[in-house]
Amino acid sequence: MKIIEASKEHAPEIARLVMMAMTDECCLNLAGEGNTLDDFSRVMNRLTAAEHSQYSYRNAILAVNDDGQVAGAIVSYDGAQLHSLRDAFYKAAEEELHVDRRGMDDETTAGEWYLDSLAVFPEFRGHGLAHLLLQAAISRGADNGLPATLLVDKGNPRAERLYRSVGFEYVEDATWGGHSMRRLRFITHCR
Repeated sequence: MKIIEASKEHAPEIARLVMMAMTDECCLNLAGEGNTLDDFSRVMNRLTAAEHSQYSYRNAILAVNDDGQVAGAIVSYDGAQLHSLRDAFYKAAEEELHVDRRGMDDETTAGEWYLDSLAVFPEFRGHGLAHLLLQAAISRGADNGLPATLLVDKGNPRAERLYRSVGFEYVEDATWGGHSMRRLRFITHCR
C-alpha cells in the first residue's frame, strides 16, 4: 500500500468513502426529506470532482494498493476556508436536492487543519491504513503551519481510540449535525 495525493479520477471512490465516514443516517439527514442515499451520492460525486469544495479531490489523500485500487481516503483542509469551501455544498444541495442547508453549524475554524472525513473500505481494514492516512493529513497540516483537529462522535469510542492512539487529545465538547461530539487536537510530544 502507498499513500498518494488524489486526482479527479478518484472522485467516485472519495465520494463513497466520505459517505461511509458520515454514516447513512447523517447522509439521509443532509439529503433532506424525500431524498435518498442515491440522491445524496450524486451530490457527493459532484463535490468530490469539484475544484473548490470541502470534499474536493484536491483535499483528499488516498491509500492505494499496488494495482492503484483505492483502499481508503482522508479529506482535510484549512479551517479558515470552511465557508468558501462549503458554498459548493449549499449550491449542490439546492440544485439537486431542493434543500437549503445554509446556517449549518461550523465544525472547524481558522487556526486549525481540519480532518473532515476518514474511511477505509471494509476489505482493506485491519492493516494500519487509517493510521497512515491520519499521519499524512497531520503532516499536510504541519506543512501549512496548522495543528490537526477533528470531531469524533461521542457514540463512536472505537474511532476515538484510533485518534488517541495517533496522538490526538481531547480539547472540548462540541455538537455537529445534532450529535454530541468531542473536538480532538493532535499534540506533538517532545521526547
